Amino acid sequence: MSGKSHSRFIPCDGITRRQGLKIGASGLLGGLTLPRFLEMEAKASTGSEATAKACIFLFLQGGPSTIDMWDMKPDAPSEIRGPYKPIRTNVTGTMVGEHCHRCSKVADKFTILRSHSHNDNGHVTGSHFVMTGYRPNFPDGGNSKIPVNELYPSIGSIVSKELGSRGSVPPYINMPHPFSAGGPGFYGAGHAPFVIESDPVQPDFEVKDLQPDPRLGESRNQRRQKALLALQKEVHDSGRAKTMATYYEKARGLVTSPTARKAFDLHSEKDTLREAYGHTSLGQSSLLARRLVEAGCRFVGVDHGSWDTHFSCFPSLEKDLIPHADMAFSALVSDLHNRGMLDSTLVVMMGEMGRTPKINEKAGRDHWSQAQSVLFAGGGVKPGQVIGATDKHATQPTGDPVSIADILRTVFHLMGIDSDKMPLTPLGRPVPIVSGGQLIRGLI
Repeated sequence: MSGKSHSRFIPCDGITRRQGLKIGASGLLGGLTLPRFLEMEAKASTGSEATAKACIFLFLQGGPSTIDMWDMKPDAPSEIRGPYKPIRTNVTGTMVGEHCHRCSKVADKFTILRSHSHNDNGHVTGSHFVMTGYRPNFPDGGNSKIPVNELYPSIGSIVSKELGSRGSVPPYINMPHPFSAGGPGFYGAGHAPFVIESDPVQPDFEVKDLQPDPRLGESRNQRRQKALLALQKEVHDSGRAKTMATYYEKARGLVTSPTARKAFDLHSEKDTLREAYGHTSLGQSSLLARRLVEAGCRFVGVDHGSWDTHFSCFPSLEKDLIPHADMAFSALVSDLHNRGMLDSTLVVMMGEMGRTPKINEKAGRDHWSQAQSVLFAGGGVKPGQVIGATDKHATQPTGDPVSIADILRTVFHLMGIDSDKMPLTPLGRPVPIVSGGQLIRGLI
């Protein structure tokens, strides 16, 4: 699987990525051109002093088997503990799975939360819950009748709206394809993610629409811009035409920005650093995410599929999945630290669920949202810790479980966003940015 894209992940619950995008993105992503992604007008509205200027969110879609990675149970029966052995980290008393050996060397730079729990075992519905903080209401299994303007915005769209941009790159970016539940909801298309719909691991990787048309010279481009402005004035100077003018202007700024083009130029990185991240979709996407944050992006979501391991899971975990995550996360945290960026960049790695403690009859692990480990680094997080614990079989948290609302509220707190703010839907309904939850004790 090394070097291959994971973009064709089809979850076992039968809802395809296309259906998930229809639900999670409110049907707004597929038809959007570059200009329509880039109406970024938000003003910062903070409820706390921000320690994180940006967030990189590594989403292991399908559900990572954290009992084989971050929450080992070596004393459990073989059908629960699995074939892997725990190893020591550079933090005294903290153990991780043997295939997380790169992360074990930088455990003093991140914190493991072992007590995350919720009760939605569906891929699309669980992802929607994680990304928005709200339980989905899809009674017909994906063809939701909820009005588009009443769907909930995702974490990245909230960051986009509340904090806006801080450079020439869009504030919210997804790669190597859209999050299945990463849309703007009732915030509207202006806060949809800019999606890099090509995989950074490919040798010919480039961002579509970023380069000007080589067939057009500067004078011809200028004439086109004048004609467009004249047409906009003829049609309307307000309403939708004015909004679209803003989109086009920001899109043109992105295309013509040397800083933006440089940020997307992954080939300028040293080969040794690219190798440290791993020549995989997750590794090279994580490296590009660091470059985008460096250029001013607020929230980068990296989607990495194939974690839905219902059968013969251990060969895939050992050879591909865990090593990809181990290399990407450890290299990203180390790279940010070496560049002096870790204190101001929050890194989160998780899936929509974990996997069952008991190995099934097909030598795999099934859906298990009741217990999952989540990794946090940088951005004001206290590092080198293990927060929370699960019982002897990793079935449930032993203490108070950490909810999705707790995670979102903590992320927004670190980024200086007021979680209690009540934006109105287009129908006038007030909806809190986070419903309930509390800050994760000990993490900040």
